[in-house]
Amino acid sequence: MPFHEKNDLRYYSFDFFSNTVMQAVFTRHGGVSPAPWQSLNLGGSVGDEPGRVAENRLCIFDALGRDRASIHDVWLVHGTDIVYADAPRPLEHHPERADILLTNNPEVSLFMRFADCVPLLFHDSKKNVIGIAHAGWMGTVKGVAEKAVEGMRSRYGSKPEDIVAGIGPSIGGDHYEVGEDVVSQFREKYGRDEERILQSRNGSTYLDLWAANLLQLRNAGVEQVQISGICTACHLEDWFSHRAEKGKTGRFGVLMALV
Repeated sequence: MPFHEKNDLRYYSFDFFSNTVMQAVFTRHGGVSPAPWQSLNLGGSVGDEPGRVAENRLCIFDALGRDRASIHDVWLVHGTDIVYADAPRPLEHHPERADILLTNNPEVSLFMRFADCVPLLFHDSKKNVIGIAHAGWMGTVKGVAEKAVEGMRSRYGSKPEDIVAGIGPSIGGDHYEVGEDVVSQFREKYGRDEERILQSRNGSTYLDLWAANLLQLRNAGVEQVQISGICTACHLEDWFSHRAEKGKTGRFGVLMALV
């Protein structure tokens, strides 16, 4: 089963990653935050008290048996910049601004936060490399999935055919209505493939970020891709959704490490 429970926490794990990598996409259960962030809010910029966010973060590291000091996270900016996490981030240093995290160091725990944007998880078992990318509509249209694969290839020598990728819980195309400015950018990027990612219904256009990122991964040569198929806006009992909760919500976390 893709869902697991530990220490009152509930999290999703892809079932086709190698057992040499630990990966968990945490739901909103098991934390200490009150509404509207109830309860495992891991976002520090949504109005929740920093002490509660810190306690929630400790809970997820403890649940997976990872040292809190092993964390390497980033300040998300909806772009395609890469941070190569050769070592844990010194806790006294502010996170760098980026949307892709890569490492081949088992002493590093990669960590990112989400609330509708797509978590992309990567693993190359031959080069012993892992990565997480943050793919909202802006990052997707800029090619964040392609950039992550290129980063693994150029820095670590990964071959795309050796990379396993997971497309995590995020807003589904049935809930993600977008305006003409977004539509035009995706039409320009995807060309004749636009019908696979843009759907018109009742005078509105909906964007399928899962299909858009899958196309990028396939075009980059990644053959092994698993889509969770879980829409955050459809399942508020488990997930924070910025769109469905009109911005008054928390952030769920993704933790990934080599073991």
